[in-house]
Order: sequence, then C-alpha cells, then structure tokens
Amino acid sequence: MVPAEAIPELAEELRLTPGSTLLDLACGRGAYGLLIAQKAGTLLIGVDFSAQALTEAQEQAARMGVSNASFRVGELTAAGLPDASVEAVLCSDAIQFPDEPAGAYDEIRRVLKPGGRVVLTCWEPLDRNDERLSLRVRRANLSAGLHQAGFMDVEVRDRPSWLAREHALWEEAVTLAPGDDPALRSLHAEGVKSLPWTALLRRVLAVATNPQ
Repeated sequence: MVPAEAIPELAEELRLTPGSTLLDLACGRGAYGLLIAQKAGTLLIGVDFSAQALTEAQEQAARMGVSNASFRVGELTAAGLPDASVEAVLCSDAIQFPDEPAGAYDEIRRVLKPGGRVVLTCWEPLDRNDERLSLRVRRANLSAGLHQAGFMDVEVRDRPSWLAREHALWEEAVTLAPGDDPALRSLHAEGVKSLPWTALLRRVLAVATNPQ
C-alpha cells in the first residue's frame, strides 16, 4: 500500500551504497525492494513466509532484469540470516503482524551490521483504546519498538498523503460491481472492510540506525 511516490524517500533513508546488501523483510512479491536495489546497485535478499509470493518475486526480478536478488522463506522474527549480515532492512506494512512484536524489532537489529539502517512503514491508531481497530493495529508503536530494541536516531514521521491515497483506493473499490471475477471480488471486500478504518489511523514512516 506504500505509494510509488514514496520509493525515493525509502531509498534515501536506507543510505545504501553499491555492493551493499538490503534485506526486504516480509517482502511479499518483492516490488519495493527490487525497485530500490535496482536503482542503488545493491544486493537484495527478500524474506517472506509465503513460498508462492517468493516465486512471484523471483519472476518479477527476472522481468526487471535484476540478477542480484535472492529470495527465501522466513519469518519476521526469524529471517534465517547470520548476525550482522546486511547493511539495511526494509519492512513495509508488516511489522505489526507477529504475536510478539518485540521479536521482529530484535530480529532486525540482529541481522543489521553496526551503523546499519532500518526503514519501516506501517499504520498506527489515533486512539489506542479504539476497539473498532484490530489489536494488532492498536498496539502498533514503531517508536517504542525501535527504542526498546536498542536502535538510535529513531524518527517516526506522519505521511498523511499516503493515507489519502489509500482512502481514495478503497472508495473506488467499494463502488465496484465485481461479478464473478475473484480478484475484483477480493478488492471490493477489502475496500468494504478497510474504508471505515482510514479515519481512525495515522500513516507512518519510521527510520533508525543500529548503534556502532
């Protein structure tokens, strides 16, 4: 759900240099990591729990001509990489999913080299007591998670324009007449579920550095 206009900002905050390694954690089909790695000239490791998503990510890498990308099955809390093995970690719209969120923040710090950068995107509740939102969303607190894991230079920035784009997408989705098309039916259902939530959330970008 991160808009294309955000990609340059994500790339800048990751502070990648040619030949460094970017971990796209919970990469899904890999689009964001592939775009960033392709432009920066870095190695890319994509990790996700879904083997099907990783197959599609590998196919996308081939279509884009990105040969310096590899993909493997893993979890937000267990990426399967050695300690201090990557210069940067990107985790887009997924840090809230583990049952114990602290495990994901700790895992990101574990795989990052000293001085490495992490960039997270997510939603946070305007009111943490609002039971209309799921527990996972209500407990999302990127600043607290990063600080508790020991990161420094933590910044969490509101990105209302991202949320406005999502709102517009869901407004369009709920007007669909999807018929028997399974993809349109899925989009319509997601719009019906998600549209009321956009007024209850803030969209955030978080950046931090692993201490030397």
